[in-house]
Amino acid sequence: MMLLVMAGPAVDDFIEKLLPHCDAGDIIIDGGNSHYPDTNRRTKYLAEKGIRFVGTGVSGGEEGARYGPSLMPGGNEEAWPYIKDVFQSIAAKSDGEPCCDWVGDQGAGHYVKMVHNGIEYGDMQLICEAYDIMKRGLGLSYKEMSEVFAQWNKGVLDSFLIEITRDVLAFNDDDGQPLVEKIMDAAGQKGTGKWTAINALDLGMPVTLIGEAVFARCLSSLKDERGRAAKILEGPSPDFKGDKKEFLENLEQALYASKIISYAQGFMLIQHAAKEYSWKLNKPSIALMWRGGCIIRSVFLKDITNAYRENPDLENLLFNDFFNKAIHKAQPGWRDVVASAVKWGIPTPAFSTALAFFDGYRSKDLPANLLQAQRDYFGAHTFVIKPEHANEKYPEGQHIHVNWTGRGGNVSASTYNA
Repeated sequence: MMLLVMAGPAVDDFIEKLLPHCDAGDIIIDGGNSHYPDTNRRTKYLAEKGIRFVGTGVSGGEEGARYGPSLMPGGNEEAWPYIKDVFQSIAAKSDGEPCCDWVGDQGAGHYVKMVHNGIEYGDMQLICEAYDIMKRGLGLSYKEMSEVFAQWNKGVLDSFLIEITRDVLAFNDDDGQPLVEKIMDAAGQKGTGKWTAINALDLGMPVTLIGEAVFARCLSSLKDERGRAAKILEGPSPDFKGDKKEFLENLEQALYASKIISYAQGFMLIQHAAKEYSWKLNKPSIALMWRGGCIIRSVFLKDITNAYRENPDLENLLFNDFFNKAIHKAQPGWRDVVASAVKWGIPTPAFSTALAFFDGYRSKDLPANLLQAQRDYFGAHTFVIKPEHANEKYPEGQHIHVNWTGRGGNVSASTYNA
């Protein structure tokens, strides 16, 4: 029995209505956008009643519904042999392989769908920033911008979202004007991107790009307030005088590099969640499931699939030779685009945070040593000395508190973190 209803209480209500008609061993499948803790709860609850529960992520929109979606099932693994053939036969195919495989225990399927949606938020925000730079920074027409996206869709950025952006920018209203220009610039959201950002904070993982994408939608919703601010807050105006073709090539590289960072962060989160929740997640299969049928499908995901097939224990996508070379090649153009946007006063929260993460991740030393000293100064939160500087006074690995002023006490705050 498969449910495709609005996430939340409706799922629980339907399950209760089904239970009187269920026998031991029956399978109930929730194909909605449920929050993974709810799927954890439902899996345990129904297992106690002898019912096998599956929470499956479903992605693909209208096209996926017609031609095959991406399916991300998780929950009670006893159900998988019974539904595998059905699910894999209806799922989208990529190079002949179904974009569907068993994800993991309990809410793992819905968790992976949640991260998929978070990455979708990031991809869309990056594309919107590229559009804004082309429109305000370079002064391109909608026809010209559509042609740029059409060209990008033939290269490393080949993807569903680039493809539809090409079509949206080329679509004119009955008066011959671009319809997208008439659409209110206040973005909506269903909550899955927010769930991803909150979970990343809960797990202490720096999934910065998805977080910025969520906040960008929140800022866009302040339409009236932004209108008032625009009248009193001044900034620079774009004044591009360079080679547009060269800059557009840099912009393509900036978008590509930022996408690499977004997916690297997403898989960092998935990898950490697997440890935190004791899930056995199949990373190559997850990348494969996203290659077709879903909103973030792209040629790019074939390279991610290959990376995790070569090394299922890969610590980070940036450690893979393919992505390592790609991001180093993209760096000069990426930095030029971010710097230009700052000088022009065009907001690029996703591009900027992707670059900031990259620079932070590649830094052996960060200024958090000063931060730890500050925390110890004002709250006696202690610090740990670097191994190369350890001695009798400051033993390696020990939490140390220093009386920085000579006026404070010697008792450290060891029972909490702030």
